[in-house]
Amino acid sequence: MRFVIYGAGAVGGVIGARLAAGGADVVLIARGAHLEALRRDGLRVESAAGSARFALPAVGAPQEIDWRPGDVVILTVKSTETAAALAALAACAPPDVPVVCAQNGVSNERAALRMLPDIYALCVMLPAEHLSPGVVVQGSSPVPGILDLGRYPRAVDATAEAVAGALRAGGFDSVARPDAMRFKYRKLLLNLGNALEALCGRLDDGATEALDVLRAEGTAALDAAGVDYASAAEDRARRGDTLRVDVPRGGGSTWQSLRRGTGRVEADHLNGEIVLLGRLHGVPTPANDLVRRLVNAAARAGRPPGELTPSAFLRLLRR
Repeated sequence: MRFVIYGAGAVGGVIGARLAAGGADVVLIARGAHLEALRRDGLRVESAAGSARFALPAVGAPQEIDWRPGDVVILTVKSTETAAALAALAACAPPDVPVVCAQNGVSNERAALRMLPDIYALCVMLPAEHLSPGVVVQGSSPVPGILDLGRYPRAVDATAEAVAGALRAGGFDSVARPDAMRFKYRKLLLNLGNALEALCGRLDDGATEALDVLRAEGTAALDAAGVDYASAAEDRARRGDTLRVDVPRGGGSTWQSLRRGTGRVEADHLNGEIVLLGRLHGVPTPANDLVRRLVNAAARAGRPPGELTPSAFLRLLRR
């Protein structure tokens, strides 16, 4: 089994490095200055244990890969890039290549299933950061993350078990489970604060009210849509004390996108998912719509994190 990491940023870089450390064959797909650094110097992973360098093959597109039986794609691009990534895979990869969606949000698996038949949902609990070309930061040790997965929409098969085994060999806590999407929906509720964190630069105790409003709308929308999602208690039980963050991040994935000036964030697939469900089922979601619009505007304009405060966001919402 060879793993093709499609999107070797924060999450993809740590997953690829740990899989390789566990003995797996790994190929990275990246772009731009990051790809140049990977080809020139290898992938550098910073953690509490120090710095480690991984000399892994890196390409700029799936068309550059000599595909072979047993390949598995770990899709780790942002949700905004999923459509382009799937189109590229469908054009050159084997039609039965398994694709594991290790992404935030809940729309990627459905989109992938339109293009390819063997799709897996993976719930990412992995504190990581990528701000400099060729470098990713693993934020938790000794266990880098919790990566449970299952065949989409709800099953466990031999491929899911094999991928979970390879992830465990790389040091992750990973199990194959049929209800992986239930935990991805719970993660969606947690990720509704990503856009607010990016706008504010950092969330402190004063953000509690704003976060509560975002997540209350999210819960109401999921309930109205009849979505089955893991409870907060289930999520706490699964996490336990496994993740021990010993290298603090500047911020989450949306914060990192603003910080790097990528011009795009994935709020439409996080807060926007709640807005969509609210509109379909008659649930008002003004807070999620506002934070989605504000962070998209900031990304388009190239503004850095920290231009707003939680109290200012609430004032705008009340207007």
